[in-house]
Amino acid sequence: MKKAILPVNIAVLLFGLAGLFARWISLPASGITFGRVLFSSVTLGLYMLIRRMPFKVRSRVELLKLILAGAVLALHWWAFMESVRRSGVAIGTITFSSFPLFVTFLEPALSHKKPRAADVLTALAVLAGVVITIPAFTLEDRYFQGIVIGMISSLAYAVLTLMNKSLVTSCGGTKTAFYEQAAAAILLLPVVLGAELSPSAADIGLLLLLGVVMTAIAHTLFITGLRHLSAQLAGIISSMETVYAIFFAWILLGQAPTAREVCGAAVIIGAVVLSCCLEESGQKAPQKAGHDKGRST
Repeated sequence: MKKAILPVNIAVLLFGLAGLFARWISLPASGITFGRVLFSSVTLGLYMLIRRMPFKVRSRVELLKLILAGAVLALHWWAFMESVRRSGVAIGTITFSSFPLFVTFLEPALSHKKPRAADVLTALAVLAGVVITIPAFTLEDRYFQGIVIGMISSLAYAVLTLMNKSLVTSCGGTKTAFYEQAAAAILLLPVVLGAELSPSAADIGLLLLLGVVMTAIAHTLFITGLRHLSAQLAGIISSMETVYAIFFAWILLGQAPTAREVCGAAVIIGAVVLSCCLEESGQKAPQKAGHDKGRST
């Protein structure tokens, strides 16, 4: 398990750096997203070829699900990059980290079950963290615009998370990521061609770095490491993405976080960490009870 902590931490750190590229690259959010998924899908495809991993999917229905997931992924990354461009890295990352709010209500609705009280309280705490960061409730304010678009990114990621539960089980993590990102690139191609973008050499270099290192390699490290970590530890490490993003935006972009942003991030991260701890203790409790019962007999 100790060996898995390092690659997962590196992956989360790289994920945290991704938001900075929205400020470094002179292209619109659609162009950044297209370049990201293009270079990432090519990298993952080459990785699968080298490792001789099968590309074949089991059915047309599964392929359609992967394409639909790719569309949701494109929406998620576009909205995230647009949120960062409008309101800064801190706001974009904080609003993205609120995706458990949507998962809490979407997952029970899809499975026709009532949400647990603890999950609802966690979701409300996450929502409170987002509200704290809002400086003004008006669409004319760029920060408020960024938060609204960031929440769209968060909702899209929550939907993608639920879709990937079945896709990763049947296809595996790497194949799922390859097909989703390749589908996102194909779907975004008409948008990019219509915009007649003219990326500079620096833009292409940054997109290559974003797609290969911050996406393809980071994803591989994350998926590989998660196999050896508990859900509690994985959740806590993942919540550090917001901290890394705000820190690097401060150091590399000079975007010092405001008191609102720090408080909002603290509330959201605290809620996520507490939720992970409660989930882990809840899973261990039945096992311990069963073990104790076995010893008593």
